[in-house]
Formats: sequence, structure tokens, C-alpha cells
Amino acid sequence: VAILGVSKAEMQPRWDGSQFEPRLMMPLCLSYDHRAVNGADAARFTQYLAKVLGDIRHLVM
Repeated sequence: VAILGVSKAEMQPRWDGSQFEPRLMMPLCLSYDHRAVNGADAARFTQYLAKVLGDIRHLVM
């Protein structure tokens, strides 16, 4: 029902409020059929996936 696209991770500068810090960024893209999947559910799944991939310790919790 959905296709998850994962791109190559690369270091990019990100502003933390006071300075730029190098962060490992990996773009994600979720394509889904809106007739079968609610958009809010898809957005929550994408946020959850980004959280899990951002800190692998979330997988064991």
C-alpha cells in the first residue's frame, strides 16, 4: 500500500540555536495510496521511522 524511499546519508550543517553542527542526515520519502492509508497515520509513521533511525536505541525500547 506504500513505498518507502530511503536516500544515502550524508553529513550536513544544522543550526542548533547558537552555532552550526555537523549532523548525519538521511532523506526519507513515503508514497502511499490515500484511498487506503490515512494521511495523518502515514505522517505519524514517517515521524516514528525518523525517530527510530535517528537513535537505534529506540528499537529495543
